[in-house]
Amino acid sequence: MKARTAVAGLTMMVTGFTAYIGYEGFVGVAAPPVKGDAITYGHGTTKDANGNPLKAGATITPVEAVKLAARDVCEHEGPLKKCLAGVALHSHEFDAYMSLALNVGTAAVCGSSIPDKLQAEDYAAACKTILDFAGYCTKPKIRNAAGRLVCPPGALKKLPGLVRRREAEYRMCMGEAQQ
Repeated sequence: MKARTAVAGLTMMVTGFTAYIGYEGFVGVAAPPVKGDAITYGHGTTKDANGNPLKAGATITPVEAVKLAARDVCEHEGPLKKCLAGVALHSHEFDAYMSLALNVGTAAVCGSSIPDKLQAEDYAAACKTILDFAGYCTKPKIRNAAGRLVCPPGALKKLPGLVRRREAEYRMCMGEAQQ
């Protein structure tokens, strides 16, 4: 297999971007995807073309949605690279972490155990951690032994669509999508 590249030299590939917008699907009218979630439209963006938070009922065209998805990638790449500084990855691994960050937020990915696992070169364990983001926490998060905020045992409500997406991101991360 090809050698890994320093994160600083990576950018989301077309295949990763295509997978990301495929996971998100297209929604032409702004609304929360699930009760209590942020208002989104297009391919999951939460801000309009001017960078303002969306208002329910706002509309978007498919072409504009792709442009805003590309903007969102640019906004998330820098912070993700910063928290993964010093790590070397394959492009498919970076694409999987970018897709995750675009969906749950860069802060959530960077605050998880993923960066530590990558720093320790435990690539399989880092990829497997993607599966931990397949739902939402129904109770306030608690700090684990490592000081990270985590969902208490039994409080993660899995959502079927997110389970499928996280499984696909996991397979991408493991390189299975490239075979």
